[in-house]
Amino acid sequence: MTRIVLIGAGSITFAKNLLSDLLTFPELSESTIVLHDIDPERLATAEAMATWMVAELGIGATVEAHADRRAALDGADHVINEIAVGGMAAVRRDFDIPARYGVRQTVADTLGIGGVFRALRTIPVMVGIGNDLAELAPDATLFTYTNPMSMIPRAVYEGTPFRNVVGVCHAARDTQSTLARMVGVPEEEVSFTTAGVNHQAWVLRFERAGENLYRRLDEVIEANPELRRRVRVEIYRNFGYFPTESSEHGAEYLPWFLPHADQVERYRIPVGVYLDWLADGHAEYEQQKRSLDDGKGVTIERGEELASLAIHSMETGTPRLLHGNVRNGGLIANLPADATVEVPCHVDRAGVQPIRIGELPVQLAALNTLTLNVGELTVRAALEGRRDHVYQAALLDPNTAATLPVHRVRELVDELIAAHGDLLPEGIRA
Repeated sequence: MTRIVLIGAGSITFAKNLLSDLLTFPELSESTIVLHDIDPERLATAEAMATWMVAELGIGATVEAHADRRAALDGADHVINEIAVGGMAAVRRDFDIPARYGVRQTVADTLGIGGVFRALRTIPVMVGIGNDLAELAPDATLFTYTNPMSMIPRAVYEGTPFRNVVGVCHAARDTQSTLARMVGVPEEEVSFTTAGVNHQAWVLRFERAGENLYRRLDEVIEANPELRRRVRVEIYRNFGYFPTESSEHGAEYLPWFLPHADQVERYRIPVGVYLDWLADGHAEYEQQKRSLDDGKGVTIERGEELASLAIHSMETGTPRLLHGNVRNGGLIANLPADATVEVPCHVDRAGVQPIRIGELPVQLAALNTLTLNVGELTVRAALEGRRDHVYQAALLDPNTAATLPVHRVRELVDELIAAHGDLLPEGIRA
């Protein structure tokens, strides 16, 4: 019986989407679903939800809930990670403290000073998970949704003996769907190749029956001035390939937008929007908890989550092409070999098999390298406990560096380290 473990199962909406997928696959309906969270209330809510779904579907799946992570991971076949270390309080610090220094952020979970500190909080926990898996479930596959995606898998395979880790994210798939809609072509008729770095990958091929659909996209953009007020469209117009991240998210990976008030207005960038999303998520959790407490349950509807699809392919042999974040090792020839890159992957009984891309266009590799440089220093800071690398990561971060002089960057780092305290690696907070 397949043992599927959800780490951070108290993220109820995400867990609901994953379980809706997993439990409605007939081939997975007898699985053991294992839930783990450090928050007892949220873990109990997740257990109630999973148990209700199993009963509602009338299937034979078994549900376990463990506050002890090692008990949850023991004997796992597949592990899905969705943790948020420090919760809403830590995220608010990531926004509020930089804002006092004049640093604007939108989501603060991938790059920027917020992304750096989210990684510094998360990496020690991920190293613990990787070490547990190496001991308790060495043949398992770890699918991780937690950002920063370009840093988390790297920290696991650099900092632990466990290597079978894949980052999964919707951005590439959603961007391909968006582009097909923009040019009015059914997605199933379009040939795509999309690769790069998570949240900054690129649609390298966008064709239908040999027709380059980028030419049609240019016509659509030219005819609609409002499209030219989107960050990702501006990046496309200057670098020649469409990026995979939304405008509000992608704005904070670059130096040209958030540091400038007029550009924030021009491109309609919603500063601090992630805090609104978190508040909506908390309200949704409370609603779902009340519904479960009242015996009404939750809505079960398929969402085609990437981890669920990958697990189904690995268990049944059903071939799929999905995007994964994996160790580069030459998959993208002009990015560092040890970097985590996002590429299309074949998935079947043989597991996740990344596709070699070759070289990116030089301008795209240059932008990706800026992102990877910040991640390299952040991962090393966390694994080696080096505070100097935290300063250096922040100084190299495009948005932070375009906003603040050197001494203010260092002061901001010091204040964030003091605020996050024990959530950070010991050597950094010393």
